[in-house]
Amino acid sequence: MMYQVFDNTTFCVKTFGCQMNKHDSERIAGMLESFGALPVDTIEDADMVIFMTCCVREAADTRLYGQVASLKNIPLRSGSPFKKRLVAVGGCIGQRDGEKLTQALPHLDVVFGTHNLASLPSLLNSAIEKGGYQVEVLDASTSFPTELPTDREHPWAAWLPITIGCNNFCSYCIVPYVRGREKSRTLEDIVAEAQRYVDAGVKEITLLGQNVNSYGRDLYGSPRFVDVLDAVDATGVERLRFATSHPKDLTDEVIERFGKLRSLMPALHLPVQSGSNRILEKMNRKYTREHYRELVAKLRNVCPDIALSTDIIVGFPGETESDFEDTYSLIDEIGYHQVFTFIYSKREGTPAALIPDTTPHDVIQARFDRLVDLVQARAYELNQLDANTDVEILVEGSSKRDSKLLSGKTPKNQTVHAPIPTGSTIEELSGTLLRVHIEEAKTWYLSGCVL
Repeated sequence: MMYQVFDNTTFCVKTFGCQMNKHDSERIAGMLESFGALPVDTIEDADMVIFMTCCVREAADTRLYGQVASLKNIPLRSGSPFKKRLVAVGGCIGQRDGEKLTQALPHLDVVFGTHNLASLPSLLNSAIEKGGYQVEVLDASTSFPTELPTDREHPWAAWLPITIGCNNFCSYCIVPYVRGREKSRTLEDIVAEAQRYVDAGVKEITLLGQNVNSYGRDLYGSPRFVDVLDAVDATGVERLRFATSHPKDLTDEVIERFGKLRSLMPALHLPVQSGSNRILEKMNRKYTREHYRELVAKLRNVCPDIALSTDIIVGFPGETESDFEDTYSLIDEIGYHQVFTFIYSKREGTPAALIPDTTPHDVIQARFDRLVDLVQARAYELNQLDANTDVEILVEGSSKRDSKLLSGKTPKNQTVHAPIPTGSTIEELSGTLLRVHIEEAKTWYLSGCVL
């Protein structure tokens, strides 16, 4: 179906949360552009604003409500074909709250969920033609969003979902309730899409799933993620990454690929969430501190230079000082290049929301601050290992710190800044691989000069 109503209109997609939301936003942009709409960077210039939301933490809800409410005070651009700016909310909050959002935000026009991205153009069209709000939230997906057009943020990089949904039901996590049960794409479809990207000049592919390690269990009876890695590597892609990897399903065969596959980058996000076995059990994570440490030892045995990142929740209900000390000591022992630290956020509808907790907030905050100090100190120490070395980076664009600097990522996913070479432009360098000599290592980035 064609929607001429979108011709020469403008839209802006605001994305919060995980990489899957970023991928979904690229599909939304691709759909709207295929109907003649034009992407813009700012809400002020947009006739339509689409919020792709995350509901993993309470702060995300607050942020959404504030931003949607603020649109009432932003005038519509001159020359807009609409009488009012259209506002749509999708993603996980759209899936969770559905029509309730229109009661809290009466100027909202469209609500859609995680399972029906393809419905957005028709919902927007109905809001334009009929007025009033349009809501459609499905209980399950009938197709993969990869079947939709896409407008990727960078032509040299691509998100490639291999599964949608999650079967793990960690006690604190809302994701299985808003993303649905795990569903895998066929290996043939994944490889075909990867090959199209490589043929189009994509340098880096990131495989996506709530738990990539369990890929294929629903289709083939047992996980086949290692087959995905082997097959995508064989397409000739220069850089291959994946997220997210659940420790309970990380196999020796997958670990071995970090020492064998040419394209697989030496970086892994391996969320541990807590270093306390007691808390891990309450979280329903299905592994122990000891098992996690064994995984790290195996990874460093096959790939000594691997850069690890992780997620940590501080203040899970009932966490004691002893539990926190177990987490602190594990983070100190392993040494991560990056740690995403969060204070526990109660999510209604999850089992953890029913666990009583009387720990004062100032105690939790003090633990959090102490952990952040450790994370920063260890990250700084690890980055020093790359000072005075030569690294290859994939240039992503100009640095946000200084437009005279280029910015790129190392194989270990470290950010690197370097002066743009004389005679070159950032436009011609973006998406290329360059050698950089690292002159200085900071906590969160490296800096040097192009060789």
